[in-house]
Amino acid sequence: MKLIKFVLPLLFVIALASNNFAQRLTLEDWQRSMDSINTVKNNVLSEVDKLKGDVENLKKNLNAIQSYDDCLDDLYKMLGATKADVDRYRKMVDELDAKIRNCEPPKATRQADLDALKKNKISSLPEFYDRVHNRMQAALNNCKDPEPKSSLYTVVPGDCLWCIAARDRFYGNGFAWQAIYNANKDKIRDPNLIFPKQEFSIPNLSSEEKAKYDRLKGTYKAAPTN
Repeated sequence: MKLIKFVLPLLFVIALASNNFAQRLTLEDWQRSMDSINTVKNNVLSEVDKLKGDVENLKKNLNAIQSYDDCLDDLYKMLGATKADVDRYRKMVDELDAKIRNCEPPKATRQADLDALKKNKISSLPEFYDRVHNRMQAALNNCKDPEPKSSLYTVVPGDCLWCIAARDRFYGNGFAWQAIYNANKDKIRDPNLIFPKQEFSIPNLSSEEKAKYDRLKGTYKAAPTN
């Protein structure tokens, strides 16, 4: 009985000491956690302050940068052009591009139009360069003018290839006699000798052929009669 009275108070004291020791460990752990959290917080606040400074610098740089429209205006001025000039040029490109995509004849005229667009300084702008100098030209190269149609003519006495070609109902240009000859080589052995009742195909001239024969006619000078 005396032993029990001695042991019970001793166990109580041990338990109380153990509880106090456990409480001290918990407070120490909590303090360490708080210190760690405060360190993280301070680092975050430091990063926030740094980011605020970066944002302010970016705002200053942004204010110093030209607007997109101002950059375009400066670029146009370098080419001696205005926005209105570029807008007109864009419309011309769109219209010609549509004609080329449809292979609208004559091809020679489309090529002349495209060459004129290429010579314009505005074609050097990034918006137009590849389209005008490469893609539209490639598309035009694939185009072909339709085959010229032909009509039939029956030779009458006194005819010659020059006379036939010179008639207004055909070419109105005697220099184009060779077109008739080329189209009827299977019937004509000698272009200086044709015969009544022969039937010849009279082909329509392409724009290139017509221009060639017109040049020949324009440069022809008759031999002096004296």
